[in-house]
Amino acid sequence: TLTLRQSTPPTPGQTTKAALVIPVAVGLLGANGGDLLPEGTRVLELTGAEACFSFDGLPGRPVPSLLRGFSAPVRLERETTDAERAFLMAHDSDPFNRWEAGRAYAVDVALRMLAGAAPDAAWLDALDALAGDESLDPAFRALALETPGEDELAREVFARGALADPAAIHAASRALRRAAGARLGATLERLHAAMAVPGPYSPDAEPAGRRALRNRALALLVARGTAADLARAAAQFDAADNMSEQFPALAALVHADAPQAADALAAFFDRWKDHPAVVDKWLTAQATAPVADAAARVAALTAHPAFDWLNPNKFRALIGGFASGNPSRFHAADGSGYAFFADWLLKLDPRNPQTTARMAGAFETWKIYDEDRQRLIRAQLERIASAPGLSKDTADIVGRMLG
Repeated sequence: TLTLRQSTPPTPGQTTKAALVIPVAVGLLGANGGDLLPEGTRVLELTGAEACFSFDGLPGRPVPSLLRGFSAPVRLERETTDAERAFLMAHDSDPFNRWEAGRAYAVDVALRMLAGAAPDAAWLDALDALAGDESLDPAFRALALETPGEDELAREVFARGALADPAAIHAASRALRRAAGARLGATLERLHAAMAVPGPYSPDAEPAGRRALRNRALALLVARGTAADLARAAAQFDAADNMSEQFPALAALVHADAPQAADALAAFFDRWKDHPAVVDKWLTAQATAPVADAAARVAALTAHPAFDWLNPNKFRALIGGFASGNPSRFHAADGSGYAFFADWLLKLDPRNPQTTARMAGAFETWKIYDEDRQRLIRAQLERIASAPGLSKDTADIVGRMLG
């Protein structure tokens, strides 16, 4: 028997919500990983607050695969064990559910590591099996190998009733990637070699998927942290005849603060300096590097000829990249990242209030962080709000965050 319940949070003017009609596409997986239902997937209609659906003639207790094909735009909450998630990662015929099982498992593993646990061996084994499954599309495997982001983990910590510590989350996230790179090392090395795309560059889906998987394998290998892995990234950078292969290698070197990073940055800029969108990526790669002196490096880049603070794309790439894409350094414990960002918002506001207001959204989740960081962010928000001549756009956004 499968029990489904639904609830819709109240909205202004509607404190009580009627039940919706929700189509739930369901598959039931047997012990061998195959679908037990004759039709593979069955669509159940949830029309009330709760309903029970029975399935007869099953050979054993199945593992359900719910909302196949994203059959309804809802948020699914279900209790699953690690073993069930690993099973779905290995066997679910629905790609989204297979990915979602791995994502939810990885988030839980990361949060356990945040609390001091060791990397989960079963998760690493399941991830290795998925990475090496040649029946799966390379593009899908690339997505499945992506580990949870630090902002996602911070939101999940808060959703589970605690305040987020960005430094601790960064350490756990880094340890998670390092463990994955080490455990999957042989598979990742094989993929990095096998997924190389011969011949001239093509943007078609098949070679793009191969490149994506190769780049994901490289990122995890570099996270493993050996000199040989950094040399592998440098070799990919040097050999690349297109930006789609060269930039991920550059980002891996820069984020690892590798000895080869400075030369690679210079070579990349020299090659792509006449392509503004690629130069934006060059700026962002540096702004998002989780190095100790990240804010100082970003400050130095504001004097680079490639940076024009009045160009919204350049401002987003560098200043926005630091605030929105480098959580461990933006949330530096001394508040220097917040002050640096607020300085630039106040500088930009008189000239471009629309971009300033949008960029200020980097402060939007400030209440999910620990009390010390909340105090530091509030001080910067109040400084912005009290600035003489502040634009209405920015004042509205900042006032809403303070309110």
